Amino acid sequence: MHTIRTSSLLLVSAALASCSPPTDAIVATAYTGATVWDGSGTPARPGTTLLVSDGRVLALVPDGEIPDGVDVVEEVDLAGRHVTPGFVNAHGHVSGLWADDSVADPADRVRSDLALYASYGVTTVNSLGDDATVLAVRDQASDGDPHARFLAAGPVIADSEPAAARATATANADAGVDWLKLRVDDNLGTTTKMPWDAVAAVMEVGAERGLPVATHVFYLEDANRLLDMGSAMIAHSVRDTAVDEAFTARLRESGVCYVPTLTREVSTFVYADRPDFFDDPFFTARAHPDQLARASDPAFMRRMAESPAAAGYRVALQWAMENLKTLSDAGIPVAMGTDSGPAARFPGYFEHLELWMMVDAGLTPAQALLSATSAAAACIGRDDVGALRPGAWADFLVFGADPLDDIRSTATLQRVYVAGRPID
Repeated sequence: MHTIRTSSLLLVSAALASCSPPTDAIVATAYTGATVWDGSGTPARPGTTLLVSDGRVLALVPDGEIPDGVDVVEEVDLAGRHVTPGFVNAHGHVSGLWADDSVADPADRVRSDLALYASYGVTTVNSLGDDATVLAVRDQASDGDPHARFLAAGPVIADSEPAAARATATANADAGVDWLKLRVDDNLGTTTKMPWDAVAAVMEVGAERGLPVATHVFYLEDANRLLDMGSAMIAHSVRDTAVDEAFTARLRESGVCYVPTLTREVSTFVYADRPDFFDDPFFTARAHPDQLARASDPAFMRRMAESPAAAGYRVALQWAMENLKTLSDAGIPVAMGTDSGPAARFPGYFEHLELWMMVDAGLTPAQALLSATSAAAACIGRDDVGALRPGAWADFLVFGADPLDDIRSTATLQRVYVAGRPID
C-alpha cells in the first residue's frame, strides 16, 4: 500500500513574504494526481486535482490548472490512486451493536457503528429501523464528525391494526424521523403479513407529514400494490418470481428507486459453512470478534444448515439477482443498500460485498458504483453527497487500484475523507 504524502503549497515563505494572497482568495486543499470518477456517470478523469474548501468540493480541474482566486494552502499527492465519492447506503440499520464491548454509553455505541461504516468508505447511511438513541445522535451530529452521515426512520412499523399503525407512524413523525419504514412480509409463509388497511394508514401519515415511506417487500404482487399506494422506496428485492413489465413500468413512471439488498439474503444461509470472506484481510481487519465468534459457532452453523428458511432464501437470492439485472437493463433507478447492521450483517464490509454481487448479477462496475453514489443519494433525497461536484460535501474515497476496471478493487481502499477530513 502506498503512503499518501501531504505537503504545504503557497504558504508564507521568505521568498513570498511580501506577496500575501488577496483577502478575497478562496483557501483550498488540493488533492492532486489521481484518476477521479465523480459519481455523475461520466468517465473517470486521470490527472485531476480535487479542490476542497471548508469541507466541500470547490472544483475538479486538470492537474496544474488552479483557478485564479484560489489560494492552495495544502497539497495532498494522490498520484497513481483512484478517487470516487463516498458510498451511500440507501438501506442500513444503525443500532450500536457493533461497538467494542468497552463502550458503555448508548450514544457512543451508535457513533462507533457510524465510524465503522465510514472506515469502509460508507460515508452516508439511511437507517431504516432504529430507536430514540439513534435519533438523538443524529440531532447532535455535525457535518464534520469523523463518522458516516445518516438519516433515521425510527422503529419499523408492522402493526396489524390501522389505528395502531397510524399511532406508530405518528409517533415516529413527531420524533422527527427522515423516513417512515413499514414491513409487508410473511417470512416465507411462517407469519402474517401486515394488513393492507394498516399499510394504508401509514401511507396516509406519510402524506400528511411530508415523509417518504420505504417498504420492506418480498412478493411481486405486494410490490406492485405498494407502488400504487405511494411507496417511495422498494427497500428489498422482489424475490418470489421474475419482475413483470407492469412492475417495471410502475417503477419507471414513478421514479421510485429499487434497493436490492442482496447481502441480506446471503446472511440467511452463508454461515452454514465457513464463508470465504472470513479469510479476507479486508474483512478481518474490522470484524467484530463477538459477531465473528457467533457466526463461527458450530451449533449456529448447524442450525443454519438445517433451516428451511435458509434454503428458501438461497432460492430468493437467485430471483433477486435476476430481477436486479432486468430492472437495471430497463433503466430503473437502482440504489445500493444492504440491510446491514443486525447480527451477522457486518456493516461496511457488506456494502463492498453488495457491489461485488451486483457485478456478479450482470451489472458493470460503473453501474454498481453509480448505485452506491449519486443514485443512492438521489434515492434518499440528498443532493449534497454521492457526487464530487461543486458545493457537495467532500466525502470521497482513495483506492490503490481502479474499481471501474475490477469492482473487487474496492478492497484496495486506502483513505476515507468526510467533509475533506481523513478518517482514522
